[in-house]
Amino acid sequence: MKSVLNNRPLLAKQISEVAEVAGYLWQKGWAERNGGNITINITTSIDDEIRSLKPISDSIPIGRMLPHLKSGYFFCKGTNKRMRDLARRPMENGAIIRISDDCAHYEIVADCPVKPTSELASHLSMHNYLIGKGSGYKAVLHTHPIDLIAMSHNPAFLKKDVLTHLLWSMIPETRAFCPRGLGIVPYQLPGSFALADTTLKELEEYDVVMWEKHGVCAVGENIMEAFDMVDTLSKSAQIYLTAKSMGFEPEGMTMEQMNELKNAFGLPK
Repeated sequence: MKSVLNNRPLLAKQISEVAEVAGYLWQKGWAERNGGNITINITTSIDDEIRSLKPISDSIPIGRMLPHLKSGYFFCKGTNKRMRDLARRPMENGAIIRISDDCAHYEIVADCPVKPTSELASHLSMHNYLIGKGSGYKAVLHTHPIDLIAMSHNPAFLKKDVLTHLLWSMIPETRAFCPRGLGIVPYQLPGSFALADTTLKELEEYDVVMWEKHGVCAVGENIMEAFDMVDTLSKSAQIYLTAKSMGFEPEGMTMEQMNELKNAFGLPK
C-alpha cells in the first residue's frame, strides 16, 4: 500500500522522529505493553492531496468541542499499540486523523484504519489549548518513567514545586533544560476529561506535568523536545534515588546557585 509519507519529506521527518522517540521510550522501560501515547499536530505539513483524501473510518465523536482544531490534522499512536512496534512501523501502529468542521468529531484518513489512543480526548484538549494560546508547540507525549512515578508515591513531593526544586538541584542541566519545572496533577482516571482539564491548568505554568502514580505528560515544539525534557528530569530523579540508595540525603544545589543559573541563562522561573 502506498503511504502518504512518500515524496513528503517534512511529514516523513516528523513521523520518523515519533518512531525514534517511541524506540527510546521502549528501551528505557517507560512503555510497558501498550503504555504511553504520542500525538503531533501535522496540520502545516499537509498538502491539498491529503486534504482531498476520503476517510477510511466512520466519523467518531471526540466527546467535546475543540474549536481551535477545526480541520486540523494529527498523527496519533494507535490504541493497544506498543511503542516498540510504533518505532519499527509507525504508519501501521499509528494513524493520521482529520478533525471535522464541527470540531467535535474526527476521521482517520491515512495510512491504515488504526484507531487512535484511548487518551485521544485528553491529547486533543491539550493541542486545542496550545493553539488557543498561540503556542508553537505541536507535540504531546505521555510516558511512564519509573523513577519519576516512584517519587509521586511520596505525598511530600506532591506539594507545589517541591519536586521541581528538588530535581532542579540535582544537576545544573535540569534547571537549564526544564526551566518551567514539573507540574503536579493529583490522581485522576486515565483518559478522563477530569485528567485533561486538570492538566490544562498546569500547562499554564509548566511544560511537563506529573500525573500522580501514573506517568508524565510533556508538550513541546516537536516530539524530540518533549522527550528531552522528560529524559532530563528522569536523570535528576535517578541521581536523587541513587544517592538515597547509598544511604545519604543528597545535598543538591542551593537556591542561590539555581538563581545564578536562572540569571546566567535568562530562564523564565
